[in-house]
Amino acid sequence: MNESHSGYLLGIGSNIEPQANIAKIIQLLLRKLPQLSLSRVLKIPPIGMNSRRDFLNVVVFIETEMAETELKTICNDIEITLGRDRRDPARKTKDRTADLDILTKAIFPDDGNRLVSSITDEYFLYPLLEEINAYLSNHDYSSQQAGETITVDGLTFGQTATTINRDASAGNERIIQ
Repeated sequence: MNESHSGYLLGIGSNIEPQANIAKIIQLLLRKLPQLSLSRVLKIPPIGMNSRRDFLNVVVFIETEMAETELKTICNDIEITLGRDRRDPARKTKDRTADLDILTKAIFPDDGNRLVSSITDEYFLYPLLEEINAYLSNHDYSSQQAGETITVDGLTFGQTATTINRDASAGNERIIQ
């Protein structure tokens, strides 16, 4: 990528039927947004909650000029659609089908600069943030931890960072129709 990209970084996770629900989250995001750039999908043990279910987590960059409040509404609607009770006071410590958090507004300039990974206190997302930073800034990135494979409409992703377009067709970009 040789141009500046601005938008938002989202942290996305699920620990109830996570393979199916991460796929559904990506499908629902693509209904509202034309393109998503995703990190690998990692299996991560639950942190700060009493659960035996591992999470699948991914960091997504959404290039958009929409207001943060509009994106937050989209994220909340997806959580609710997939069964999360946003009014439950214990929702942050319960198992969940969908968890979408706006981490930060982000700009990936063409000068090779990268964002720092300390934009969130959710340290388990740092490797995914580093990966998406490297991917969008055209830097090399390698990790010892293998990504989890997710399939959406016959499209497989999750092993490495990638970009998914809803309806475009271009070189190395993945397409869901």
